[in-house]
Amino acid sequence: MKSKFFLILLLCPFLLFNCSSAGSSSNQDKPVKVAITTSLGDIEVELYDQTPQHRDNFVKLVKEGYYNGILFHRVIKNFMIQAGDPNSKNAKKETHLGSGGPGYTIPAEFVPGLIHKRGVLSAARLPDGVNPGKESSGSQFYIVQGEKFTDEGLDDFEAQTIGVKTQQIFVKYLKEEEEAAKKAGQKIDVEKIHEKARERANAYMEEHPYKMKEEDRQTYKTIGGTPHLDGAYTIFGEVTKGMDVVDKIAAVQTTGADRPVTDVKIIKMKIIK
Repeated sequence: MKSKFFLILLLCPFLLFNCSSAGSSSNQDKPVKVAITTSLGDIEVELYDQTPQHRDNFVKLVKEGYYNGILFHRVIKNFMIQAGDPNSKNAKKETHLGSGGPGYTIPAEFVPGLIHKRGVLSAARLPDGVNPGKESSGSQFYIVQGEKFTDEGLDDFEAQTIGVKTQQIFVKYLKEEEEAAKKAGQKIDVEKIHEKARERANAYMEEHPYKMKEEDRQTYKTIGGTPHLDGAYTIFGEVTKGMDVVDKIAAVQTTGADRPVTDVKIIKMKIIK
């Protein structure tokens, strides 16, 4: 079964791609903007200069006409709309979509301050289990629709995040303790090793507590978004016009595989001069 570029955070680098000559905007006064013409209306996105490899790769593919005719193959209301799989062009209804791409990935470009607020443009990727470097798909992207959160909802999110981070650190320390015991020629005392790893994990979290910034909380309360994706997927732009179209796409009827029952197509993309 082929891997899919999912957006999941319940949670082997591939070919690195250098896009430095693919159409950088470093010499331009204004950020690059791209017009996306879809079968349900027009969307305009602005690409961030803070994520140059993703920006330049997107520009390159747009100029090549790579996205013309591609479908929004994965749509989840109050979450996001996803496209970029070349296998979706003229795909039959029964075709399994989500695994296609240009044959390379892009190194993650996580930028402090960029969060998954409503309207951001981010890169899809393979799950952590096969992609520990969190490298992005070379072509698949998603636009966040998201939803607004209450203080209580964000408090719950913080608590869950702390739990996940603590468990991740615990697993790391558990492996270290097991390796140390083996090197010392000691018998593996599972209970003792688990206790020591847990103590180290708790101590680490006390020294590195997680708490969402107040400005980010306000953004998720007033604008909305998907905070559980922060720090896990590269954000490289945002919608400047056409969020009503994003909402329209997000509202379409979908199959059990989250594919729209009636195809939603990207007719063309072009760089706005």
